[in-house]
Amino acid sequence: MNRTSTWLHRWIYSLAAGFMFAAAALRSVLVFQDSPLLGKIAILLAIWPLMFIGNVLLARKLPWLSALLLGAEILLILDLLLITRADFLAFLFAIPSMQAMQQYTKREGWILVGLTTLLTFLTLQKLFGIFYATGIAVVFFGGSVFLITYIGATRRARLVQEQQQALVSELEQANRQLESYSQQLQHLAAGRERQRLARELHDSVTQTIFSMTLTTQSAVLLLEKDRRKVAAQLDRLDQLAHSALAEMQTLISKLAPENTVGFVSALQNHLAERRRLDDLSASLDVEGSQPLGAAEEQSLLRIVQEALNNVVKHAGVTQAAIRLHLDGQPWLEIEDRGIGFDPEGARGGGRVGLVSMQERAAEIGWSLRVESSPGKGTRIRVQKDPRG
Repeated sequence: MNRTSTWLHRWIYSLAAGFMFAAAALRSVLVFQDSPLLGKIAILLAIWPLMFIGNVLLARKLPWLSALLLGAEILLILDLLLITRADFLAFLFAIPSMQAMQQYTKREGWILVGLTTLLTFLTLQKLFGIFYATGIAVVFFGGSVFLITYIGATRRARLVQEQQQALVSELEQANRQLESYSQQLQHLAAGRERQRLARELHDSVTQTIFSMTLTTQSAVLLLEKDRRKVAAQLDRLDQLAHSALAEMQTLISKLAPENTVGFVSALQNHLAERRRLDDLSASLDVEGSQPLGAAEEQSLLRIVQEALNNVVKHAGVTQAAIRLHLDGQPWLEIEDRGIGFDPEGARGGGRVGLVSMQERAAEIGWSLRVESSPGKGTRIRVQKDPRG
């Protein structure tokens, strides 16, 4: 039921009450036009519409005042019956019955109908006798049942409409929340993607470019001291440039190792490249043959790359050892005998390399532990979480 229908039903209810009151008032004038009671009857009839309108306006804002006005209407009608001894005024009891059905529960509305029917019977029985009062009370009850049934139907329709409107509002609110959550997820995904790309660039291309910078600086120094060695540095610079290009191509293709190569083969190829470019000799010891997931292989490869970058840049040695254990609970270790460092100090300094390795390990459900101290080398151990 739309708002127009609800508005129409309310007007029908108000018009029905108005016609009933107008009929009772007009008949009272005709019957008592020559009676001294007409003035008092007119005053009471003039008061009743004011109470009715006040009840309609205040029903939702002041329920207690509405109940008082409803009771006052019933007493006024009862007073009119006793003063005039006119049975037709008993039909005015139908109006507060309809009001009660509009404002209160169905049970309370029927209680009021029964009460007004009883008042009608008792009043008319005292004035006209039991048989006449019974007939009028039955007619009144039947009319009241018809009217309040209609009012009850319109009230249920209004309640259904209000529930539907509330449901529509809730759905609109839920839709706005879903849109907000979707935007938040998009921003979060974009942030994670930027973080991932920054990490990939740091772990691959950035390190190669750093090596190119060192090689360029060496070539500049050799121009003044020994020009014959400049050619070798330029060859190395060319190799590094090709390596950076290859790493960029790999990054563009999502930096995933080719399935046909295999994890161990990818490690061996990377170690060979580090020997050729950085003169870093890294041994690889593999135990077991338990396969790893593609995400695990990619992250472990990046952790090895970052660890070896740190060896070249900070350890002050040209040798490292890598141990890969693939039986039972897999683990990976990268160890060097270099100058070492303070892990806590490095974390506090916000070094991207260590943070990157820890994030990569956490993403695949592995734990990363760094063991190092000044002068005693460094060991990085990555181990699969048994609960993963």
